[in-house]
Amino acid sequence: MSSTCEPAAEQVTRELGFDCHDVSTVVSVRAPWDLAHWSMPVLEALIIGGAVFALVHAWRRYRQGDPTNLALWFTSLVYLFVTEPPLYFPEWFGLDKQYGFIFAHNQFTVQFMWDRLPLYIVAFYPAISQLAYELIRALGIFKNRGAATGAVAVAFACQVFYEVFDQIGPQLKWWAWNQDNTLVNHPMMASVPMNSVVLFASVSMGAMTYLVVRLTGGTGADGRPRHGTSLALRVLLAGILTPPTMAIAGIPSSLFGGDDPNTSAQAWILGVELAVVWLAGAFIVVREYRANHEPLEPLASFSRYYPALYLGGMALFWITALPAYLGAHGGLTSDGTPTGSGPYALACFAGAVLLLTAMYRTHSRAQSPALT
Repeated sequence: MSSTCEPAAEQVTRELGFDCHDVSTVVSVRAPWDLAHWSMPVLEALIIGGAVFALVHAWRRYRQGDPTNLALWFTSLVYLFVTEPPLYFPEWFGLDKQYGFIFAHNQFTVQFMWDRLPLYIVAFYPAISQLAYELIRALGIFKNRGAATGAVAVAFACQVFYEVFDQIGPQLKWWAWNQDNTLVNHPMMASVPMNSVVLFASVSMGAMTYLVVRLTGGTGADGRPRHGTSLALRVLLAGILTPPTMAIAGIPSSLFGGDDPNTSAQAWILGVELAVVWLAGAFIVVREYRANHEPLEPLASFSRYYPALYLGGMALFWITALPAYLGAHGGLTSDGTPTGSGPYALACFAGAVLLLTAMYRTHSRAQSPALT
């Protein structure tokens, strides 16, 4: 038995249609048209293109004197490389008894680390963090309400834009959760672990944004925006400090874990935390919109186009998957893939439209031209 393909991993990857014994240790490359589902190369283009777009935008802002976007882009990668390896290979870090085998990605065009880490996932971290941050920054919330309030709004933005992706992924075989893992993956919202819904999709992203804004914003000792070694060290620190915030937010539900977890109590606690994210985030966004503050600056091209393009892509995936979703029985489609929560995904679409509408109308009121 391979040290990277334990029995649980072997079972999950075979459900996805491949054998984790037959993978490349470093990197593998496949033709996009040979992937398991037509949506997979489209998803890769949407996310990788978004990450590149975000980097170009971040570099422009850095040249204009604001290093926050660039810092957030690279902090997302630090967070990725601190978080993902222990999730893929908990036994390497002595965490197999605490975590167990959690999930496996399907095989995409470019894959790393024994086919556990697709390139599009590497790109997803900076793409989604920039998307959420830019929406909230464009509304003026960071300027008018401060870093903490802005970070809460980012947590809400990440929740609604991430979960329209998270809830459809298992059905389209983008990845598969280990349903037998009761340590981490239960309780579930349909086929998605609530720990992922709450702690990853909101808490970590909001905390990371707060750390980046506080650590890299402002000016250095020389009175200039932070740059060079000082900026790099702060990026590294923010990325390393982000994972513990998930652990802290997970303490209340973990009190009902252990060998015989009370998943009902855990679900209630995580549900309350999720409700707080929704209520606080929506309140902040609506209050800022109604305050009718002038925009900080003209709306950037990334803010204007990418969030709507991302949401449109996710809507396309959901529409094409809807017949199989509606025909599912017992949470499984006729192909045997688990379905996510359609009602919750619909609520997230509504929340995302709320954010986009608030941003567009705020800038429309001010009649601000777009940055090119």
